[in-house]
Amino acid sequence: MTTTRALGPNRVFPLALGCMGMSPGVYGMSDEKESIATIHAAVDAGINVIDTGDFYGMGHNELLIRRALEGRRDKVLLSVKFGAMRGPDHSWGGVDTRPAAIKNFLAYSLTRLGVDHIDIYRPARLDPAVPIEDTIGGVAEMIKGGWVRQIGLSEVGVETIRRAQAVHPISDLQIEYSVVSRSPEQKIFPYLADAGIGVTAYGVLSRGLLSGSKLQEKGDWRGRLPRFSGENLQRNQALVAALDRIAADKGLKTAQLAIAWALHKWPMIVPVIGARTRAQLADALAALEVTLTPEEIARIEAAAPADAVAGTRYDAHSMRALDSER
Repeated sequence: MTTTRALGPNRVFPLALGCMGMSPGVYGMSDEKESIATIHAAVDAGINVIDTGDFYGMGHNELLIRRALEGRRDKVLLSVKFGAMRGPDHSWGGVDTRPAAIKNFLAYSLTRLGVDHIDIYRPARLDPAVPIEDTIGGVAEMIKGGWVRQIGLSEVGVETIRRAQAVHPISDLQIEYSVVSRSPEQKIFPYLADAGIGVTAYGVLSRGLLSGSKLQEKGDWRGRLPRFSGENLQRNQALVAALDRIAADKGLKTAQLAIAWALHKWPMIVPVIGARTRAQLADALAALEVTLTPEEIARIEAAAPADAVAGTRYDAHSMRALDSER
């Protein structure tokens, strides 16, 4: 399953590399040398979408990618999220997607990444204080200036997508999607399929829940997420065990099964794989060789029904702020 997929006018490899976990404070400590080696291996394997956010590590992630892409910039599309406000204590300060703020965020991203343009630029979240038309218009001005090539969206619903698209063509929607997070199937994905808009799906492994990733003692934000807390985690591990058995029957790791499932579900989906090591990347790439029958897909979904997972994908405050969940 190595056929390219469409993101706006771009044809891309069926997997993208998400770099958030390569900055400290997300999944615990990170290894910069291994992170750079993983990015190199991804590009060498044909992956040509590198996803980041200017607020990942308060700029650390973009600086890391800059070092990793020296001599390789022309081989990839850089997908950058903007708008999230951070504090020096690593706190979150809301969202700002005013046109003036967009210019500011973009100027710093271009400098940190060491590039003259960003290929896909997207607000990380909907700003409740700024009409989406103003935000998209602000990015469109940056396209006219030559600093951005395409506009993406993140975690928004159909009405917001429609309004954004009326201002400027949208390349893709970035949204969480996995066998245990399937709400986009109801309204969002059918609309995107009809509109010819791609999907960069993050959380395909539900932040490591489906791959058996253990919480780190320090700097692992998953400890604050409902699905990784107390009895919820125990209940969810029972679902994962059922998936483990299906994967074993096919001679696969559960992570590979979960990635293959997402690839088979919708032809416009490009899973964003958060591999932090070359070994994790190799496992993800192997998922491209997996074939699932309709019966196997049904078995996977029956083993881990989305309505059986314990806990929401974000905390209550963050869930209320998600336009995609309305």
